[in-house]
Amino acid sequence: MDHPFWIWQHAEWPHFHWQPARLAALLRECGQAQGRLLGMLGTVNQPVSAQHELDALLQNILTSSAIEGEQLNVGSVRSSLARRLGLEALKEGLVSRRSEGLAELMMDATQQFDQPFTLARLLNWHHLLFPDPEVGLAARALNVGALRGDEPMQVVSGRLDRPTVHFEAPPREGLEQALEDFLDWFETSRDQPELDPLVRAGVAHFWFVTLHPFDDGNGRLTRAITDLALAQGEHQAIRFYAMSASILEDRAGYYQALESSQKATLDITDWLEWFLKTLLRSVQHAMARIDRVLGKSRFWQQRRDLALSAEQIKVLNRLLDGGEKGFEHGISAAQYQAVAKVSKATATRHLADLLEKNCLVRLPGGGRSTRYQIHGEDD
Repeated sequence: MDHPFWIWQHAEWPHFHWQPARLAALLRECGQAQGRLLGMLGTVNQPVSAQHELDALLQNILTSSAIEGEQLNVGSVRSSLARRLGLEALKEGLVSRRSEGLAELMMDATQQFDQPFTLARLLNWHHLLFPDPEVGLAARALNVGALRGDEPMQVVSGRLDRPTVHFEAPPREGLEQALEDFLDWFETSRDQPELDPLVRAGVAHFWFVTLHPFDDGNGRLTRAITDLALAQGEHQAIRFYAMSASILEDRAGYYQALESSQKATLDITDWLEWFLKTLLRSVQHAMARIDRVLGKSRFWQQRRDLALSAEQIKVLNRLLDGGEKGFEHGISAAQYQAVAKVSKATATRHLADLLEKNCLVRLPGGGRSTRYQIHGEDD
């Protein structure tokens, strides 16, 4: 074809290439961040480490589905994961076939990273993704555990009479061979020292999602394959960061990065840059969460002999936890009153006591706008 429109129409498809000089700095940053994350985890105890792994796996499953517009039952998925991690016993009636399948898929992708990634394993993942066929496409019967049918596979948006085609997958004819080529590369590339493991994960992500081999679930399977590739690159099953969560944060950017590269040449440097930046952000998010845990532990260790009320401890823990349930800009007396469920007078007395005991500091400002935040580490 003289002027190919889709990347898979190039004569050299799928022989991707990239510009190492443009990726070098990002690869260093990602590697350093992964090293710092593992170093931080070495300072926390096993129960805390296990809880972080559970949280990361849960976040990965929930956000990978949310990227596709599906909202899962958080409690059900969490219970399915926790049982597999040995953190809690199965509670009768609490989990669904859906959450069990998703948990099994995630655990297989991460815990069994040393096992060959075969077509049979991939098809089993598709079964796990759709234990109930009605969960898939509503418009037509879903081929579970089988490759897509003969009709064109397109990603479209807009009006039915004038749709915008964002992507068209390779034709059904020859798909078996194309998928076999991918799986062969995925296995042999593990032993190529010249191929950076993080670049390999980015290539695998782009290649598989471009093949789009199934009727439905291609995006979620792509991200599971990415998790598998990352686990293989790190040579460890334990996961402490959720890349799908960072993809969800920039979902529009994700689809734009894919679409522009799928309409371009076999030089996928732009895609790999986006992928590595997103991976770096996910590791940094994990470090921030663990840093809060370590800070909380230090805070209470330094104040282990203080006499504090249950309400004071509750508010301090909320401030120490940060995140969505924390108070990024400090807490006011009125907010203390609401969180602790105490009277205005009691809230004022509690805050004064916490200031005196160096648990809190008063932020600039006065009157009703006065806010308080956690006191830093003692010298």
